[in-house]
Parts: sequence; C-alpha cells; structure tokens
Amino acid sequence: MRDLYPSPRSAVLPALWAIQDELAYLPAWSLEVVATELGLLAGDVEAVSSFYSMYFNHQPGRHQIQVCRNVSCGLRGSDELLRHLENWLGVEDGGTTTDGAFTLEGTVECLGACGGAPMMQVDRFSYENLNPERAEEVLTKIRNSEPRDLD
Repeated sequence: MRDLYPSPRSAVLPALWAIQDELAYLPAWSLEVVATELGLLAGDVEAVSSFYSMYFNHQPGRHQIQVCRNVSCGLRGSDELLRHLENWLGVEDGGTTTDGAFTLEGTVECLGACGGAPMMQVDRFSYENLNPERAEEVLTKIRNSEPRDLD
C-alpha cells in the first residue's frame, strides 16, 4: 500500500477500506496493523476510522442502512424516517436486527443526495425521495434478496 501513495497518511483510507471489504468492519487490532504498516500512531488511524460514518468498528448486519440526517434530509423528514425504521426493524440507532440482516445507522451526515431528500444508503446503494412505506418496500426486497435496482 505504501508504494501506491505519496505519504503514509494518504494510504490510511484505502487501507481501512481494504480491511473492511474483507472483514465487514474494522476490529481494533486492524487499526494497529494499519498504523504499524504505515508508520503512524494508532490513535491517528483510530481517529480517521471514527471520523467517517462509512467505517464500522463493530460487526454489522449483512446489510448496513445509513439514514442521512443532514439539513436537506432533516427538513424533508429523515428524523421521522429513522424513527419509523427503528420501530419497523425493532432496533435503535446503531443496532442490528435479531436475525442479523440489518444494522441501522442514523447518525450519518450528508450522503450527497440532497436533491433526493430524504434518502438512505444500503450497502453503498442510494435510495432517494423516501417515505416510511417506500423504505419498508426497499428493505423488504433487500431482505428477500431481490435485485437492488429498485427504482
């Protein structure tokens, strides 16, 4: 990884992505490995991993749901959407369903789809202009392994 990036700090994000792609999350030991390999302080690598909402420091469900809570989504109902999903899934923000299918993350800042607010991202796929019923439909199809192109 060091050969591909001009400085060790520039390799942190791709290194964390590579680990998370393999393990589905970033165990504490993996942050130590990245720090050692890149010659950085473990605290610096941990700070990067905790700053970005796309990194998980706990074992997530098979599908990760992120509900955008930034201004545009907030003004168009993302708080209500998150509360609805918490009730429908039976988990609180940050929790994983008992069947291990979904982890719900509602403390996410802008996901870059302000024109389609409110929106959520599931496994890096964006779903826009949501209401509670549409969100349920999307998650039901994902749970039942239907194609992700649901629009």
